[in-house]
Amino acid sequence: TGVEDMLFYTITEGKEHIPISSFISALKKTGLHPSDPRLRDCMEKLRQAVRDSIGEVMMDKELFHRCVGGNIVLLIQAFRKKFIIPEFDVFAKKINEIFNTVQKQTDGQVADYIPHLSKFSPELWGVSLCTVDGQRHSIGDTKQPFCLQSCVKPLEYAIAVHEAGTEKVHRYVGMEPSGLKFNKLSLDEEDKPHNPMVNAGAMVISSLIKPGSNKAEKFDYVMEFVKKIAGHEYVGFSNATFQSEKETGDRNFAIGYYMKEKKCFPDGADMIDALDFYFQLCSIEVTCESGSIMAATLANGGICPITGEHVLCAEAVRNTLSLMHSCGMYDFSGQMAFHVGLPAKSGVSGAVLLVVPNVMGVMCWSPPLDRVGNSVRGIRFCQELVSHFNFHNYDNLRHFVKKQDPRRQDGDDRVSPSLFCVPVNKWPSLYHQNCSDF
Repeated sequence: TGVEDMLFYTITEGKEHIPISSFISALKKTGLHPSDPRLRDCMEKLRQAVRDSIGEVMMDKELFHRCVGGNIVLLIQAFRKKFIIPEFDVFAKKINEIFNTVQKQTDGQVADYIPHLSKFSPELWGVSLCTVDGQRHSIGDTKQPFCLQSCVKPLEYAIAVHEAGTEKVHRYVGMEPSGLKFNKLSLDEEDKPHNPMVNAGAMVISSLIKPGSNKAEKFDYVMEFVKKIAGHEYVGFSNATFQSEKETGDRNFAIGYYMKEKKCFPDGADMIDALDFYFQLCSIEVTCESGSIMAATLANGGICPITGEHVLCAEAVRNTLSLMHSCGMYDFSGQMAFHVGLPAKSGVSGAVLLVVPNVMGVMCWSPPLDRVGNSVRGIRFCQELVSHFNFHNYDNLRHFVKKQDPRRQDGDDRVSPSLFCVPVNKWPSLYHQNCSDF
């Protein structure tokens, strides 16, 4: 109770009661979102208090104790700034500045070789991020659904490795950058697709997931898996895009028949079924908000930050991030590794899935693409992010000029034991004496 009292006075800045809206605002400043499933019981009790009252509801100690009991450790970490990005409101403000700068980019063309994609406005632009502690921030068109397209490739590869293991998966697909366009009709020297991030590789991977199951069972299995990776936030399916993919997929059918001739598929796999499944997976819909949680699950070693569910094994995550780093951005992958230095995957819908390992995941979305098929604004955002913060894989080498580091320092305890060693009757006065120590 003493710990809860001190937390209460920290949030209220020493006052005996505050409006519930002020509590929600204070929560958002830490990066926690009221929709966070970890706060479900707390938020439901607050909503019930509002329903049961006439006029504005004030949060006092009694209501606070009633609502936060099950979330005390999470809230202590949040308000003692022990999350991975302690000054989250300052960080979010900088993200907004980068977003607004990048929004001025007007280059690029919306993809039209899949007819349904051409219907999206080039003005659409959204960015969402989610840290490994579940801190979240969104700006722009982040609730608009769009298809994953090639951003599904790292996810289906991760699922295949999680299910079958590295050795089995890489019997059928390589791990080298191809140096060619993503839809090139080409295999490596062993007659295998170069890697899982090009179309040929993703088609073969689709034949390795749930072998022996029918198409409906396979699709349901992957959809449920993707929903877990996304923390059960929005994941849908665009039948219009799926039909467009099939109607305009001559190049992919040519790749499929070429690989069938070269015996690239596992025994018993039907090439047409594998291709159909691949088209389905590319037509899975997300939003920037749900996509950022997918990226954060990869950043967090396979554990979804907002549900705590261990979705992917460490081996699958490590392999996936390695391939995203070397092969994820079509034939811009080398430049991305050089300038941004982070695992990423793009899709022709305008999506860019970016992972900052052990820190956060980001989903950028803007339909206009550059000549190699990457979102113009998405690429620019990644570059601007790394120019301001030391997220590049090699930014932390000794003797480098230091950029901003928004991360919690390693020496900081997540929950300091000393917090629980102060006599209860000292909590309110302790707040006023030295709030910064809490």
